[in-house]
Amino acid sequence: MSTIEHKKALAEARALEVPSRELSLRRDPSVSQFWNENRKVLEAAWAEWEIENKDDLLVPDETLLDPRLRKAIKDAWENPEKESAVADLWEEIIPGVYVVQFFDLDRLADFRNYLEAVANSGVPKRAPYGIQLNRYGMMLDPRSEGHLAAPNFQAFYNDMMDRFMRPIARLLLGTYGYDNQTFGFSIQYNPDKDKDLHAHTDASAATLNININLPDEKFTGSEVDFYDKASGKTVQAIFEPGKAIIHSGNVPHATHPITSGQRSNLVVWLYGDRMQIPRGSNSSYGNISNSDTIKDVALESVTARQRWSLADGPKDTAAPF
Repeated sequence: MSTIEHKKALAEARALEVPSRELSLRRDPSVSQFWNENRKVLEAAWAEWEIENKDDLLVPDETLLDPRLRKAIKDAWENPEKESAVADLWEEIIPGVYVVQFFDLDRLADFRNYLEAVANSGVPKRAPYGIQLNRYGMMLDPRSEGHLAAPNFQAFYNDMMDRFMRPIARLLLGTYGYDNQTFGFSIQYNPDKDKDLHAHTDASAATLNININLPDEKFTGSEVDFYDKASGKTVQAIFEPGKAIIHSGNVPHATHPITSGQRSNLVVWLYGDRMQIPRGSNSSYGNISNSDTIKDVALESVTARQRWSLADGPKDTAAPF
């Protein structure tokens, strides 16, 4: 596609009449039709938007991530036998739930500025179904209609999923064999819009939930409860800037109402072909004794080299929502 055609696509995309919030919330067939009919125009528009703003726009890459995590991941890809250094960075909350500093706080403002530029681009984006159409609500994965198709963002997203999330999920949660496919979206909690999320499990083998609040962006409420089915205990987690929680999709969790401020997060999933996920109590290994953790069992189940490998097979088109 020529530069002139790209610019024509950018103008055409900005002129599109996006389906109403009401139609989107009830998933009217016309909404899916709109995004599918305009997919090529939107993808061309995002490419032109990047070219048009190349002098001012961040190119997202792995340098946005926490330096300790980034180094441990790099070392493990070079020598999978060093993977324990990756596991050691994650704090276990309950079996199947871990937390780590994921984004570098010194770079988080750069990433947020990028997302602001995305929000101000004028290119239509589809928000996750069932939420208000807030500034940071958008689909991230190419399998999703109306996703953020900017080429540089997609390169970063794929790198984050392939080189970071998938081997970490295999290491901590034992997802090997159920993690070929990816899915992702962003969301923002606000007291007057999307306030909370009732108790639920995810249709994923693994979920990585990353907070992208800046250090001075305070909020109250919005705690996340995780329920340990084995012990019957509920553990409460509070998101901090740049921190991520990874958990098995079948761990029940709920978000308390946010009472002030805003909380912005990226949420990414892994699951198998045709949306297959592990079956079992808290992991793909069925019941785990009290003396074991999921991390211990996962480490014994497949080789380190298998964990630190790219997914087999092509991407499919099934999307949870």
